[in-house]
Amino acid sequence: MVANLFAAAFYFCRIMVDNKSLFTPLLLEWYAQSHRPMPWKGERDPYLIWLSEIILQQTRVEQGWPYFERFRDHYPTVVHLAEAPEDEVMKLWEGLGYYSRARNLHFTAKYIAEELGGRFPETYEDILALKGVGPYTAAAIASFAYDLPHAAVDGNVYRVLSRYFGIATPIDSTSGKKQFAQLASELLDPGQAGIYNQAIIDFGATQCTPKKPDCPRCTFREQCVAALEDKPGAYPVKSKKLVKRKRYFHYLIWEAKEGLLLQKRQQKDIWQHLYEFPLVEAQGVLTAEELRQTALYRDLARGQQPRLVGASRPFKQQLTHQTIIAVFWEIAVSQQQLTNNTSHLMVSRENLAKFAFPKVIDRYLQDKSLYLKMV
Repeated sequence: MVANLFAAAFYFCRIMVDNKSLFTPLLLEWYAQSHRPMPWKGERDPYLIWLSEIILQQTRVEQGWPYFERFRDHYPTVVHLAEAPEDEVMKLWEGLGYYSRARNLHFTAKYIAEELGGRFPETYEDILALKGVGPYTAAAIASFAYDLPHAAVDGNVYRVLSRYFGIATPIDSTSGKKQFAQLASELLDPGQAGIYNQAIIDFGATQCTPKKPDCPRCTFREQCVAALEDKPGAYPVKSKKLVKRKRYFHYLIWEAKEGLLLQKRQQKDIWQHLYEFPLVEAQGVLTAEELRQTALYRDLARGQQPRLVGASRPFKQQLTHQTIIAVFWEIAVSQQQLTNNTSHLMVSRENLAKFAFPKVIDRYLQDKSLYLKMV
């Protein structure tokens, strides 16, 4: 019995060693024939590589591609980005989501321009020290721009390695992150770090996809544990289940002769530094009478008798950790006087397009058949 267990363990270790030795050559052979042309590939300017990596964080390539080209055209150097007004940067980012990336992008551009003389850092450690840059992004920039031997480990890499080697360690655990980082470093071709990193990322994005990977035509089909077990969906393993909450936003389209009221989100919450209409957050969908009784509605009315014109259908926006249900209430007032200490701006409808809004508000503004008239 002991001898059988020893033999099985020895066989498994031998397979692991053989699989390791085959992985990188097969991957680079695949990449030579299958890599995708994209505007940032082969780029050596660390600023443009950084720009592309920040845009592509938690974003599909197809969605991020036009944003990269837009930012590159508007801000060809880090100094151009640093000198841009924040509202302009946020407007250009509008619709891409995860807006903290845009804020960190602008902050870091100003830091590089003002503190580093416009020169992008040239070591992994200095790149990692930049705000908004994590180990994956630092490794990607270091390898793509400077050929430094650092393995980039993102969701694609976790998926490819966990399937290929049959690793059941949760990727969201401390031990899992350490194990995959070490394995990725061992597999890295130090002489072709940038090419290797791009190859494994592309392989995960196009071949070893999260759902329905093309195992029958995979270059690793004879070595991959997940393919041999016919269980690609079992990898990678996660230990934590994502808990989502639902939030109900009631936006007041408070319109007077002078224009509509807007406010800028300043609190540390979703959509920080984007613009929105005055907001009432509630536990659910409100009735018209319940809305009239809210503190914000009564405060904005200031003794007037506003006319509640209509309410929109509910608009839904799904975020990573929460679902937003938004209802827009159109309210007409005869006049609106703003005090100097107000947190609201008065903006004409014609000028709304100049402001960066969350996607759910953009959808409302573009919807031409949204009103349910009040009775």
